[in-house]
Amino acid sequence: MQTILYARVSTQDQTSIHQKAQAEKAGFKIDRVVADEGVSGVSVAFADRPEARRLFDMLRPGDVLVVRWVDRLGRNYDDVTNTIRSLMAQGIIVRTVINNFTFDGSTKDPVQKAVRDSLIAFMAATAQAQAEATKEAQKAGIAHAKGQEGKYLGRKPSYDRQTFNAVLDALQGSATVSEIARTHNLSRQAVLRIRDNTEQVEAALAKWS
Repeated sequence: MQTILYARVSTQDQTSIHQKAQAEKAGFKIDRVVADEGVSGVSVAFADRPEARRLFDMLRPGDVLVVRWVDRLGRNYDDVTNTIRSLMAQGIIVRTVINNFTFDGSTKDPVQKAVRDSLIAFMAATAQAQAEATKEAQKAGIAHAKGQEGKYLGRKPSYDRQTFNAVLDALQGSATVSEIARTHNLSRQAVLRIRDNTEQVEAALAKWS
């Protein structure tokens, strides 16, 4: 049995090295890392990604596929749920680093299956909702930045867009504000601003980009 970490890395997201370190810190023993670099989880389905396709040939029944969170599989509800169900049907166990969820297709108990499937659906819906919210925040930030062209830019944020996106992802998990602040070397106030004033922070980043 092997444990493979799948990392999807967009141009403004975390690196595969970072995701592997995060998994190992959480107690996973990773045998191999498979990563799709510069791939959008919104517009590119899991089965259409070059490295993701290799996983279906590499994985065997009983193997464990680890992802940082389900958004690494995709940010589309149907794509994520279909992918996890397809993997479970092949006897693959899917585990997440954030929240430490396990999706195993071997259970026969109807109640356990119902709980598992409901959780998969909820997480997939959350991944899509987060992607849509981020996209709207980016559009609002760009529009605001254009409207402020030639005006005082205000104070430059103490973090870049990669950190901003990483904090947004972390806020979807179980980590506390203090834990996220320590992980990304930010103040609690900075994390709270990202959480509570996402559009304004996005606008500030767009103005200074």
